[in-house]
This record gives sequence, C-alpha cells and structure tokens, in this order.
Amino acid sequence: MGFIARQKNGLLCRFSTVIDTVTDYNMTDEEYIEMCVQKAREEAQATLKYSLRPFEEVKESFAPTNMTYKEFKRILRLMEKEIK
Repeated sequence: MGFIARQKNGLLCRFSTVIDTVTDYNMTDEEYIEMCVQKAREEAQATLKYSLRPFEEVKESFAPTNMTYKEFKRILRLMEKEIK
C-alpha cells in the first residue's frame, strides 16, 4: 500500500506505507502511468495463469438482479457459439 505525491519539482514520487519510505521518485506523469500499466499487465497475466474459473461457474452464479434471465440466456448463447 502507498500513495503518489507531486514533488516540489513537479515530478512524482511513490511513498510506501508498508516500509514507510519512498520507493520511486522523480517520475514523470508518463513514467507513473507506464508503471501502473505494467503492474496491471502483470496482474492480468497472473489472473489468466492462476485464477481462471470454469465457465460453468458463470451459469451457476447468475442471479436475475441486474439482468433478466431472458437476457442472460441470450448472452449465454452468444458466449457458447463457436467462433469461426
């Protein structure tokens, strides 16, 4: 956990509340965005590698709270249709 701050020189720093010190500094806005993109990419890759669940769980977990059963069935047909 931590936070980002704008330094006096206009650049950015990241302060870690875990280790109570600065972990990154003198970053441009673009460098910070790229750091976030890389972190998101790594998290997405880990999800795809380790955390995928069976598609059947989608069917079992549906509750008609924010979508009707009819609309859910329509979307299921689209998701189950083979892509050519």
